[in-house]
Formats: sequence, C-alpha cells, structure tokens
Amino acid sequence: MSELRDIYIRHRKYILYLLAIYVLGYGFTSYDSVFLGLIVGTLLSFYNLWVMVRKTKRFGQAIAEGRNARSIGTFTRLASAALAVLLATKYPELFHIAGTILGLMTFYIVILIDIIIQTIRK
Repeated sequence: MSELRDIYIRHRKYILYLLAIYVLGYGFTSYDSVFLGLIVGTLLSFYNLWVMVRKTKRFGQAIAEGRNARSIGTFTRLASAALAVLLATKYPELFHIAGTILGLMTFYIVILIDIIIQTIRK
C-alpha cells in the first residue's frame, strides 16, 4: 500500500502543476473559456483520481482480510464526468466543451506518462 501512496503523491503533484499552468493560461491569455474548461475538467479528474485511489485501498484491504470486495467507484467517476459535461453544455460561454473533456482525461494521461517515465528510469 505504500507504493500506491507514493504513486498517488506523484500523480497529485503532476496534476497540481498542470492546474497551475491552466490558471496562468486563464489569467494571461484571451482563451478564457478553454482554460476554464480545462480547469473544471482537471479538478473533476483530480477528484476521480482521489476516489479511485481511496476505493482501491479499501478493495485491497477487503481482499487481504478475506471479505467480499465492493466496486472501485466506477459509477462515481462516470457521474462526475457527466456533471462536467452537463456544466459545459449548460454554460458554453464560460466553459469550452473540448477543454472540459480534455481536462477530464487529464488523470489518465498523467498515469500513462508516469508509467512511461518510471519504465525508462528502471
């Protein structure tokens, strides 16, 4: 479980760096709706990462103790993605839909890049 915590800390750091870049982009460029969509999507993506890590820990503990394991939070992640898309379609003047969807995919992209980096390091 300590390896999962280390991976989560790394991913959290990468996502927070990306959020800082998006906030700077929102503040200093004329693409407000794109960066606001990226920010909202990435925040919900970060929430999805947190939910997945928390549920994975509970899943691992249940298996180790011999109990029945519950789901790993797929419905929660899908609901938050639906919320982001609903928000972007309800207020298209504020949130760019493509930016929001790209932001939702952020934690998957971060995981993929982290796997590649860790593989190269080993």
